[in-house]
Amino acid sequence: MTAVARMAVLHLRTVVPYRTQGFLVFGLMVLLLAHSPVRLVPALALLLAPLIAVHPFVVADKAGLETLYAVLPLPRRTVLLGHYAWALASFLATVSAGTALAVLLAWAEDAPFAGRALVTMLTLAWMLFAANIAIQLPLLIRFGYARISVLGTTVPLALVMLTVLRLHLTMAWIQAWLPLIWVAGVAAIVTSAALAAHAPKPRP
Repeated sequence: MTAVARMAVLHLRTVVPYRTQGFLVFGLMVLLLAHSPVRLVPALALLLAPLIAVHPFVVADKAGLETLYAVLPLPRRTVLLGHYAWALASFLATVSAGTALAVLLAWAEDAPFAGRALVTMLTLAWMLFAANIAIQLPLLIRFGYARISVLGTTVPLALVMLTVLRLHLTMAWIQAWLPLIWVAGVAAIVTSAALAAHAPKPRP
C-alpha cells in the first residue's frame, strides 16, 4: 500500500466513529428523492460526498491531528494527496451506493433507466462533485476547518448550485458534452491539488 493510500485509510479510520451522521443524511436524501431516482445520485454527489470528503478536516481540528501529521515521516505532498484520494474514494462509495439504489427505485416504479441516461446522471454527479471539491479542499488545506469553518463548505456549495441554476442545464446539454465534462472535472481536481500544494502552510 502506498503512502497516499495509507493516508486515505487513516482518514477512513478518523471518520468511522461519525458514520451514523452520514447514514442519516443518506437516508434522508433517499426519502426526499425516492420519487425521482434520476436526481438521487447528483444530489448525493453534491451534498453528501463532499460532506464525507471534508469530515477528516473537522476531526483533525477537534483532535489536533495536524500535529500528528507533522511528526509522521510523511512529506506534506503525501498528506495533501491523501486528502484528494479520500475525497475521490468518498465520491466513488457514495455514487456506487446511490446508483444501485436509484436503479432499484426506478425498477420498483416500473421506470428503469440504463445506458445513456445512467451515464448522463453519473456525468452530472461528477461535474457537481469535482467543482465543489476543487474549491473546498485548497481552502481547507490552507486555512484548516477551524479558521474557515462553514464558509469553506457552504460558499463553494452555494457557488456550484447557483452556477447550475444559471446555466439551466438539461439532459440534452450534458449528453452533448459528456467526454468534455469528465475531462474538465479531472482537470479541476488536478489544478486544485496543484494550487493546494503550492499554498503556504497554515499557521498554528
